[in-house]
Amino acid sequence: MATAKLIIKDEVNIKFDQIDPMTRRKMSAALKFMLPYAYHMPAYKLGRWDGMIRFCDVGGRTYLNLLDTLLPIIQNAGYDIDIEDHRQTWNLKFDEIDENYLSNINWPKKHTHEGQPIVLRDYQVEAINSFLNHLQSLQEIATAAGKTIITATLSKLCEPYGRTIVIVPNKSLVTQTEEDYINLGLDVGVFYGDRKEFNCTHTICTWQSLNVLLKKSKRKEADIDIEQFIEDVICIMVDEVHQAKADVLKELLTGVFANVPIRWGLTGTIPKAEYEFVSLKASLGEVINRISAHSLQEQGVLSNCEVKVLQLKDDVEYPNYPSELKYLSTDANRIDYLASVIKDISSAGNTLVLIDRIKTGEMLIERIPDAIFVRGATKNEERREHYDEVATSNDNLIIATYGVASIGINIPRIFNLVLIEPGKSFVRVIQSIGRGIRKAHDKDFVQIWDITSNCKYSKRHLTTRKKYYRDAQYPFNIEKVSYK
Repeated sequence: MATAKLIIKDEVNIKFDQIDPMTRRKMSAALKFMLPYAYHMPAYKLGRWDGMIRFCDVGGRTYLNLLDTLLPIIQNAGYDIDIEDHRQTWNLKFDEIDENYLSNINWPKKHTHEGQPIVLRDYQVEAINSFLNHLQSLQEIATAAGKTIITATLSKLCEPYGRTIVIVPNKSLVTQTEEDYINLGLDVGVFYGDRKEFNCTHTICTWQSLNVLLKKSKRKEADIDIEQFIEDVICIMVDEVHQAKADVLKELLTGVFANVPIRWGLTGTIPKAEYEFVSLKASLGEVINRISAHSLQEQGVLSNCEVKVLQLKDDVEYPNYPSELKYLSTDANRIDYLASVIKDISSAGNTLVLIDRIKTGEMLIERIPDAIFVRGATKNEERREHYDEVATSNDNLIIATYGVASIGINIPRIFNLVLIEPGKSFVRVIQSIGRGIRKAHDKDFVQIWDITSNCKYSKRHLTTRKKYYRDAQYPFNIEKVSYK
């Protein structure tokens, strides 16, 4: 029987040697996926690229966490496997915790349990202990389940072995996460934008800032080299893993961070696209636990919800989705009607309206001058002021782009959530609803409004969203509206 050599280069990268070309082609084929956007790329249109992404090349280079797919192919080809392991030896041992692990610390001001000892919920304890037993893994944990306190607890547990880096998708989540770390008394620094703090035990940063640092380090332009930045790092955690561009995150985690042994990913939504999931699995590990929003609603942790779909009869036709969306987002008569609907909805309490285009927000603000418009250009401090006002008032109306508000915003006292043309992205839809189902002391229900159209592409996207609502067990009903 022939012998193949498996070379384990580091914590993620491996290479197979001494395997015949036909078997290597089978291995590569088993881990190749067509990219849905390839059809629009010039290289594909010109026939220079087949539109595929491959997680195993024909030379045998691939990833440790994908062995479950490749080993049967190699063994069926009649090979024994000889292993050459170059990984550093680590002695990482963790004792499981219970709900009282942080009970010597009190919840901070503005928390729903302000001043009370921190007692972890049973599912948070389960999530933490699952990570401790699987040092490379992913967990799907619903939005508003308390992922930040889970992350901070894990960092605290890792302190005997070294530093931790937490990667989050935007600067709002950096400061939000930092607050929990400070409350736990952890030595924490942040790395993003104008704030670049070094030599802390725990560092919270955006993947964008890390990517910039990596590029500057390669060009010898960085104030501190990325290798120095990650010195003594024992653990990488990625919060809301679906938000980082798959190729950028993969380059970081399988490149400069390849020797970091503990790698954990948390997200409210594991991507549906197989190539995106395989990229996360290659970089971080297998999904070991899922905590759904519905299960937390049943436990009373999250607010219940109902989705009311308003399908407007527009009776227009466009050749493609961008031109259709432009009409749906900027037609003056349509915006007039949307503004009147939003005014009525907001009379029932604090309301968050999510939109796709800045132009839509500008047009709505002209018609609803009392509303607040939050967009990418809005300063972080100003955003926080607007969000904090919701905690003490009942008549706030915030209009925000999906880009800035569909993830990581903690505004529990939202009683109405309006999604205008939310599209077909699973992540966007489910994460957006997560903005509304956070519970508050005077709130255990949120009304979701899905405002859409009977136009060709909008109608198709609604069909996809209805499947998401059914899968998530969010009740919904549809009302068709003639507004002209």
